[in-house]
Amino acid sequence: MSTEPSSPDTARPAFDRRMLEALVCPRTQTVLEYDASEQELISRAANLAFPIRNGIPVMLEDEARILE
Repeated sequence: MSTEPSSPDTARPAFDRRMLEALVCPRTQTVLEYDASEQELISRAANLAFPIRNGIPVMLEDEARILE
């Protein structure tokens, strides 16, 4: 049972924040930040945002969005 409040988008699978402890940026090997509103993992060092789809991080540079 989740202790987090329900959001309007309840159909979206939840991202397990514990994954952040194991995941690093594939380009720079640095830590990532979780952006819940955009469902992305942010690499400030690489200036990239990796999407999270169906609760699964897509850690491919070709799929990442370049941050402005």
